[in-house]
Amino acid sequence: MVCKGQALTLSDLESHNVSLNGVKPGDVVALIGDFTPKGIAALFQLIDLGAVIVPLTTETQADHNYFFETSGANWVLHAETGELQARQPSPFHSLIQQLHSQGHGGLVLFSTGTTGRPKAILHDLTVFMRRFETPRPSLVTLNFLLFDHIGGLNTLFHALFNKGLVVGLKARTVTEVLKACSYHGVEVLPTTPTFLRMLLLSGLLPKAVPQSLKVITYGTERMDQPTLNALCDLLPGVDFRQTFGMSELGILRVKSEARNSLYMRIGGEGVETKVEEGCLFIRSASRMLGYLNASTPFDENGWYNTHDLVEQKGDLIKVVGRDTEVINVGGLKFVASEVERVALEFPHVAHVKATARNNPLTGQHVEMTLQLHDEQAFEGVDAFLAFL
Repeated sequence: MVCKGQALTLSDLESHNVSLNGVKPGDVVALIGDFTPKGIAALFQLIDLGAVIVPLTTETQADHNYFFETSGANWVLHAETGELQARQPSPFHSLIQQLHSQGHGGLVLFSTGTTGRPKAILHDLTVFMRRFETPRPSLVTLNFLLFDHIGGLNTLFHALFNKGLVVGLKARTVTEVLKACSYHGVEVLPTTPTFLRMLLLSGLLPKAVPQSLKVITYGTERMDQPTLNALCDLLPGVDFRQTFGMSELGILRVKSEARNSLYMRIGGEGVETKVEEGCLFIRSASRMLGYLNASTPFDENGWYNTHDLVEQKGDLIKVVGRDTEVINVGGLKFVASEVERVALEFPHVAHVKATARNNPLTGQHVEMTLQLHDEQAFEGVDAFLAFL
């Protein structure tokens, strides 16, 4: 692995081990770190010990006390300094006690993008790690996603279980990512649609992309078709693949219809899907045990409502929005992303955001914020507004 410019083997990580004096199997340890030699070494130490791990980053420091209390952490470990702090012990949650009875470690992740406080998601670490036992190609992979994100952990474990090279970053900027890809011959770049839009705006494509790059995967948020089309045109030698997953269910196996298509097939070992009233439901054997601070989201048959609205084409699906994003104008229901999709078909529109606003006559109406390519675009925008 390469961590911030330092090349390491797994055996090299032992020199970065920290003291876990006093920490016992089953203890809940908040691990503050990143994908550095010390952060990865501490993560592996805690996995080997059988602890319940709560990975955190310094960027979420303002919420750390909430995370400590909610997870029931009785230790806080700062990976970079090796500082280990004991916290006042509190009774373990019944789900964590369930892990203790099985002799299994655990993983606690916190949800993002929720309207209330983040939910504490508990996984059985033994079950969580099983998905990496299936052999996959050994590739050089950039670890772009974050240390406290299920996608970041998935990238790390996937690469190392398959004896690949995982490359860490000094910073997650466009220039640093491209520099790391070129210097280390990166073959797989897992990233987000937001980063890919920034990549397009940078003007560095296609010259700054190395020939080594074979695959770009994108997930964690909805991708728009114009961005995907532009990337496919600029980088014809790169395979673009959509990913799908969530902290509650894990990262699922996905096969895109084509490199320029947003339709995908979700499956994999122990995964079932169904669509009811346009909404995607998933049942997964690698699902979380439950929330530590909320009731279970699974129904009596184990199905999880993703709240993703999808279009179907045979056994393929395309995510078009969230059921919380449905706009109702005088009884006509649609999602904001569909308005945005149509707006982006007009050549002068660079970016668009559609938002529902309360309306005393129709209940709601739609307002759009547009970013145009140039000042001469107003005639085209007028045509679009007339179309609406």
